[in-house]
Amino acid sequence: MSEMITAELVDLDLSADTKEAAARSLAARMVALSRVTDLEGFLADVAAREAQMPTGLDGGIGIPHCRSAHVTEPTLAFGRSAAGIDFGAPDGPADLVFLIAAPSGADDAHLTILSALARQLMNADFTSALRSVRDAAAAAALIRGEAPAEEPAQAAPAEAPAEGASGPEDTVVASAAASADATTGNASAAATPSVPDTGASPFRVVAVTSCPTGIAHTYMAAESLENAGRAAGVELVVETQGSAGFTRLDPAVIAAADGVIFAHDVPVREKDRFAGKPTVDVGVKAGINRPAELIAEVRGRAERGEVTAGSAPGTPVERAGDSTEGYGTKLRKWLMSGVSYMVPFVAAGGLLIALGFAIGGYEINKAPSVMDHFVWTQADSWGALLFQIGGVAFGFLVPVLAGYIAYGMADRPGLVPGFVGGAISLTVNAGFLGGLVAGLIAGGVVMAIQKVRIPAALRGIMPVVVIPLISSAVVGFLMFVVIGKPIAEAQKGMTDWLNGLTGTNAVLLGALLGLMMCFDLGGPVNKVAYAFATAGIAVADPSDSAMKVMAAVMAAGMVPPLAMALATTVRGKLFTRTERENGKAAWVLGASFISEGAIPFAAADPLRVIPSAMVGGAITGALSMAFGATLRAPHGGVFVVPLIGNPFLYLVAIAAGVCATTALVVVLKGLRKPANGAAAPGAEDTAAPSAAERKQPVAA
Repeated sequence: MSEMITAELVDLDLSADTKEAAARSLAARMVALSRVTDLEGFLADVAAREAQMPTGLDGGIGIPHCRSAHVTEPTLAFGRSAAGIDFGAPDGPADLVFLIAAPSGADDAHLTILSALARQLMNADFTSALRSVRDAAAAAALIRGEAPAEEPAQAAPAEAPAEGASGPEDTVVASAAASADATTGNASAAATPSVPDTGASPFRVVAVTSCPTGIAHTYMAAESLENAGRAAGVELVVETQGSAGFTRLDPAVIAAADGVIFAHDVPVREKDRFAGKPTVDVGVKAGINRPAELIAEVRGRAERGEVTAGSAPGTPVERAGDSTEGYGTKLRKWLMSGVSYMVPFVAAGGLLIALGFAIGGYEINKAPSVMDHFVWTQADSWGALLFQIGGVAFGFLVPVLAGYIAYGMADRPGLVPGFVGGAISLTVNAGFLGGLVAGLIAGGVVMAIQKVRIPAALRGIMPVVVIPLISSAVVGFLMFVVIGKPIAEAQKGMTDWLNGLTGTNAVLLGALLGLMMCFDLGGPVNKVAYAFATAGIAVADPSDSAMKVMAAVMAAGMVPPLAMALATTVRGKLFTRTERENGKAAWVLGASFISEGAIPFAAADPLRVIPSAMVGGAITGALSMAFGATLRAPHGGVFVVPLIGNPFLYLVAIAAGVCATTALVVVLKGLRKPANGAAAPGAEDTAAPSAAERKQPVAA
């Protein structure tokens, strides 16, 4: 590998007076060495990145950078300006300018070295040496690490740098090798603070940093936060979601954290891992420029007991995982993408239909269109209006499911063929199964088209005309002519099987669905059970069996948060102060059929909470089916009890599951016997106490 920076790529007398001129001057040096093939194209990519966010940093540093197809190999160019150049930093112009050029397909080894440079720029001794170096060759050698930085006068002893961080005499390349874990996301070693052992546990923070290109700001923010954490005596671990990929923080580290800092300008991937923690959410430059303030802010939120709720997956960026993920994992994420976007339509449409039945009676589904007959003073007219609005909302379920499965696979180009395939699924009576298949086919077709090399002149019309046209035609042909009818037959067979369930089989199905609803509390397994139930009632006149399944699913989903709320009430000493506060909110969440209300408890103590919840959910699901309770609404919790068939026995089923889960949790947690103020056996499965709780004596 040729050197990333040589003397020819250094200008110690950079005369440019604007950031555009500076980038052009340094880029011209890259062109002269054949590191860049198209000067204007490369500068356009630099400008596009600059437009996303200024690249000036406090301390007189400018780091214009980009990924570009016009770059042949990762390259650095360095310029030093006597007058200073405005790169948008709050503290004024930059005198040290690094132009960082990365190819579109740069490998992890190159990007790790570039990331190490970004971390070095947070080292005041390193930048001081660059300001005093006298010739271009020495500057290039200094950046490459082949010459020691010129140290200023001896100051007070500094804190020992963390493993993976570098002192002034360390090299960029050596730093990259030593901190490879840190620059690819596993920064646990690099973040361990060097603080005196006072006997008290330090405040623990986990952080995520990311920026649009994932080369510079991501790692500079990480370095800045780590340095501030050491200075504050805080145990801070950073997950860098950069161009070299990212390694997920150990779930145990996240569970033990007292707070979370997100310093990002692109969506945090798998953000729901950090739910239930005090969180500070800012842009990546805030992580670079004011890390101490962020640490103080998250500490304050932890002391006040402020926590964040879970979040459903959003964009494909948020759902993207490690490139080494297996197909099964990716498939699950694609399917959950569609389900997560479908659920609001299910909730709104289902509740409107249920309200229509409540107001107008169960014959309201036979009412004429409200466009032809609507009397303002008649309750039946209002019931018909709500029923028909809900029916329209339900009509979107399958197209939305298919469209957003394709979106999860191929981003926005997948929406059109996905929606078209979902609509065709309804036309040929293929139902939800057809929507699932149509979404997967649409996403696959678009991904295949995107791999075809297209002339530059046609690229502008690809996402607007070519991809929607070709992909919709292919998906339509397959759904109408090839696979639509077989899927429709499979859908009919599943419906007939469900309608035929009676007695023991129905009770066993209720128990199974209850187990699924409580297994991951709003996660993929939970969503599969919920989607199965809503598919059965997503028609104008659902069968009695389908409504029994819906009732069992909602009842089981209410058990975990209600049980945790009850447990924190009857045996509060078994829970931390934060958990007791969460227990108060869990009453409302559970009553509203929001299973995620139990997530903070499950994350802190999964081996006791999740099995207990599953037992209670299975009991409730089985009893609901045995009692013959029915439900037309797909959501609403206790607020739709008037719409439930056999409501008293339905509430009995929920109470039985809640009591069973509460009893199990109390017994299992009570088995822990802390000694000498230490954590109980199995404490590795529980979250560490918050900072505020550490000030309290340990309960015997």
